[in-house]
Amino acid sequence: MALTLKLPTSAGALEAYTLAGTAPVQPARGVKFNRIAYSAAHVVADPLAAIDPWIDSAVDWDATIAYRQRLWSLGLGVAEAMDTAQRGMGLDWPTSLELIRRSLDAARDVPGALVASGCGTDHLAPEDAKDADDVIRAYEQQMEAIEKLGGRLIVMASRALARVARGPADYEKVYGRILSQAKQPVILHWLGDMFDPALAGYWGTKNVDEAMDTALGIIHARASKVDGIKISLLDKHKEIAMRRRLPAGVRMYTGDDFNYAELIAGDGEGTQPVHGRSDALLGIFDAIAPAASAALGELAQGNLAAFHAILGPTVPLSRHIFAAPTRFYKTGVVFMAWLNGHQTHFTMVGGQQSTRSLPHLAELFRLADAANLLEQPELAVRRMKTLLALHGVPA
Repeated sequence: MALTLKLPTSAGALEAYTLAGTAPVQPARGVKFNRIAYSAAHVVADPLAAIDPWIDSAVDWDATIAYRQRLWSLGLGVAEAMDTAQRGMGLDWPTSLELIRRSLDAARDVPGALVASGCGTDHLAPEDAKDADDVIRAYEQQMEAIEKLGGRLIVMASRALARVARGPADYEKVYGRILSQAKQPVILHWLGDMFDPALAGYWGTKNVDEAMDTALGIIHARASKVDGIKISLLDKHKEIAMRRRLPAGVRMYTGDDFNYAELIAGDGEGTQPVHGRSDALLGIFDAIAPAASAALGELAQGNLAAFHAILGPTVPLSRHIFAAPTRFYKTGVVFMAWLNGHQTHFTMVGGQQSTRSLPHLAELFRLADAANLLEQPELAVRRMKTLLALHGVPA
């Protein structure tokens, strides 16, 4: 029987939509990827917690860890307590550390499971930071806590540093100190201001090329301490230009949720293997995990056409989820998890489920269907109809 429902359009009208309902691709088991691929993973809120959701955070730990186990089962690593987990938008540092602890504990039961954890300064309010030394101490506090658990670091961009830095020298001082102390090579994280307006002018300048020079100088100075850098600028040309200048062995982890397919496939150019393609650390991989796994498996077997055939249709969905204001993309990621039955509700930490409109979510539903990403079409329709009813849309 056809699965049809009424969906709102961007013009405010209602139109009938019938699902294609094509079954999602199933990843081949046991294929070793030839790219490192981390999914930044979302958290599942506890909707029954008696809290003020704009002030406090309550996490459903069982559902949250179960989602990470799903990602590992698909061959994906987990980038823990990052932007996708609403770090700095509902998830505070104490809850983030508990999330990291639980994720690392769960990973020990999964052979080969990859986890890298976000280390930032978010317990330090930017207005309370006076200088670079305050930022260093904040980074060191989180660094010590994560490394004590056996975690590998993703050094997140710091709102406090963006506020107090007087120029590139302050970034060189802070990152030089943190890298010198790291027990394992870290992943650096350059998050553009489209994801977080408080990070405007990161690396000491609003000129992206000059900022890139500063970041590359920091990496070259301590290359043995850097596993790679994730950049989220949504500009494939900037990413390619930067990866061709990385030292041997330092990876570019694409954070480009608009152009990830071609960046991961790569162009093969450059004097080092890492110059010719990007690895991945992506929020969108949370929402498209089976397709990402299947595509990476095809790429590892040399099937470039199959890689693009699987991943290409997911790009319009990703561009919609990450549309401006980009920082609200987490709502689309959690919405996909709810539609696909990986959590029982569409409630988010910080009440963030309210950051996208019903027409936005309706278009997301259409694009997910077009990309063959609705794992249980009947369930997805029932849940979409529930959301529509809550917004006063008649069945």
